[in-house]
Amino acid sequence: MSNEQMSMNELSVDANNLYREETFTDLKIASIKRLSPIKADGSDDNSREVIFIGQTQLMSQAGPLPVHCQLSAANLGEAIAAFPEAVKQAVERMVEEAKELQRRESSRIIAP
Repeated sequence: MSNEQMSMNELSVDANNLYREETFTDLKIASIKRLSPIKADGSDDNSREVIFIGQTQLMSQAGPLPVHCQLSAANLGEAIAAFPEAVKQAVERMVEEAKELQRRESSRIIAP
């Protein structure tokens, strides 16, 4: 049996880690996903925290660049307020990672 077939046969859903996803948008730049924990029967799981994820796109020379970030928030209002700073920090991390990759590439020794 090949590795691909083995991994396909081992697929399973973690019934103890299910979330219901809702999306909120301002139809301009912001998209916020609210991931509400649920049980396998679809009922709310109040023993786990709701997760908020911010999403937007920035235009770059190579085209649209997706930006995703987790928002520290207890409710949608807090997620909306946290969105700008979280996106700013995510973009700063992306820029630093790109600089680090560029630095690594420029320091590579190329042998003929």
